[in-house]
Amino acid sequence: MSILGINRLFVANRGEIAARVVRSCRRLGVETVVAVAPDDACAFHTRVADATADVGSYLDADALVQAALDSGADAVHPGYGFLAESAAFADTVAGAGVLWVGPPGAALRLGGDKLEAKRIAQEAGVPVLGEGDPAAIGYPVLVKAAAGGGGRGMRIVHDPADIEEALAAAAREAEAAFGDGTVFCERYLERPRHIEVQLLADEGGAFSLGLRDCSVQRRHQKVLEETPPPALAPSLAAGIESAAVAFADAIDYRSAGTAEFLVDGDAFVFLELNGRIQVEHPVTEAVTGLDLVELQLRIAAGERVDRTIVTRGHAIEARLYAEDPRSFLPQSGTLQRLTFPDGIRVDAGVAEGDEVGVAYDPMIAKLIAHGDSRDDALQRLMAALDATVVEGVTTNLPFLRWLVRHPAFVAADLSTAFLTDHPPLSAPPRRLTAGPFASPWRLNLPTPAHHAPPDLDAVAQGHAGEGGSRVVSPMPGTVAAVKVAPGDAVSAQQPLVVLEAMKMELPVTAPFDATVAAIHVASGDRVAGGELLVELEWSS
Repeated sequence: MSILGINRLFVANRGEIAARVVRSCRRLGVETVVAVAPDDACAFHTRVADATADVGSYLDADALVQAALDSGADAVHPGYGFLAESAAFADTVAGAGVLWVGPPGAALRLGGDKLEAKRIAQEAGVPVLGEGDPAAIGYPVLVKAAAGGGGRGMRIVHDPADIEEALAAAAREAEAAFGDGTVFCERYLERPRHIEVQLLADEGGAFSLGLRDCSVQRRHQKVLEETPPPALAPSLAAGIESAAVAFADAIDYRSAGTAEFLVDGDAFVFLELNGRIQVEHPVTEAVTGLDLVELQLRIAAGERVDRTIVTRGHAIEARLYAEDPRSFLPQSGTLQRLTFPDGIRVDAGVAEGDEVGVAYDPMIAKLIAHGDSRDDALQRLMAALDATVVEGVTTNLPFLRWLVRHPAFVAADLSTAFLTDHPPLSAPPRRLTAGPFASPWRLNLPTPAHHAPPDLDAVAQGHAGEGGSRVVSPMPGTVAAVKVAPGDAVSAQQPLVVLEAMKMELPVTAPFDATVAAIHVASGDRVAGGELLVELEWSS
């Protein structure tokens, strides 16, 4: 028997997080069984676990519970994503007499529904962003999924004319990713920092393991995280930690979780609680010396954990994805070569020779650097990224190398608009601006909305010829919807086809005013990058 009283753990997930859970279990003497979907039979996580169990889908709660029972598992770890924050799944596992390694279903219902979470936060004295009807709260607004996270089911809307399509697209994404298409609108802040608190909670209540900065993002998804947040006033950090603990205690939270906040100047607002272990948890482990998966298991087994937290140094994590380093569109292919350096923590979800497909998240690995200071950690990460080799699949490795050397990032000039202010792979400024010129402004007018410079390559996804244009797929994926028919007159930037990959939707738009000459795909078709989608003729 293991030291936890858990003999066999069923991991209801895949990829990097499944392999991460397996590593902790192996050290603790706990056997592991991982779920395997039909299209994932040879995946990396199936090769590192002690056993596998076939399921129809990672979103099929009944099949996952039955697989756990059939495998003789004592407990279920949901990982992150898929059903990790599903209260119904947590209740089904517990109802089957299997230990649930995560927050109880009641806490997930209260904290996982972002609308209900806002109400509870306000009652606990925690500041929140306004939400409701876009016309009432004012544009720009952010359309968000009420369930789940990870950037899925999110759209920024500046123009009221775009709100209906944004709501529909966000709902489709949320339904595909989390099984719940409920969405809502909240006020959108243009340039905040994204700060989060790593929480842990046992029967004695919640406490903080420290803060992380996750401000640099693409498609509302984090690409680089660090702890502690640089240049954050101690009084502001303390207020954020207190608010996080107050909210967690208000919903009687247990296990590991993350409370997320936006910081605007000296003020902060609560965003949401992620009732699961986070992708970026290794940076907290690096500075505290703790194993968060082990602590999850111990809390699930009924133990009270030591609240003495001693932190050392600074840690930064970079996410290596199979995606274009400028557009961030997902890519696919076979990893013909994959080499990581020694002397740095690497949490990988694939290995050399594996295929990266379009059905799941395109993460290849996370590289985590720890040093005595931020500069030390950053230098270690720079060297590690330089020594990383990936062949066979296009990745964001050039982007990561560019990012960690960018003068604004090195200076900790961080906000969620970082990649708008500094377009990926653009030439860095010779020197950073300061004072009133450090951010956009207009004389006697409101500050303008932040938009990246025009991307001529993106516009050129329709290759114009003498008689018209051939619109091709900018990425491998599945056709989610065809929005036009032959003979339709379309205007520039009007959606023609909607593609889906990795549970994210991308509208492919007309490059100019035109007439649809031919359509070469139908809803449900799998397409490769560069495949012909639509032919256009110039409008007379």
